[in-house]
Amino acid sequence: MASSIRVRAVESGGVTSLKALVKHPMDSGFVKDSEGNVIPAHFIQMLTVSHNGKDVFVANWGPAVSKDPFLECRFKGAEKGDELTISWIDNQGESDSTTATVA
Repeated sequence: MASSIRVRAVESGGVTSLKALVKHPMDSGFVKDSEGNVIPAHFIQMLTVSHNGKDVFVANWGPAVSKDPFLECRFKGAEKGDELTISWIDNQGESDSTTATVA
């Protein structure tokens, strides 16, 4: 199965810029379907970006984040060819992760 995370990381001048698109419904639990039934909450609670086993970015998200969230962050310390790990876990216990090579 393909990852729900699309990511690109580029190093320039000692700073790595990471852009990621996460495919996830991010349902708040307050919306109703066409039949009037409440759609249960289903959202990412924690997203983590790691470099060499060290967390460089951690986001604690909730139901207010939109569907298919886009993330952009910058950090120092990575070099071209290094691998980054991006992972998330949601309120229903589902999770996904992927790796990206710094270009």
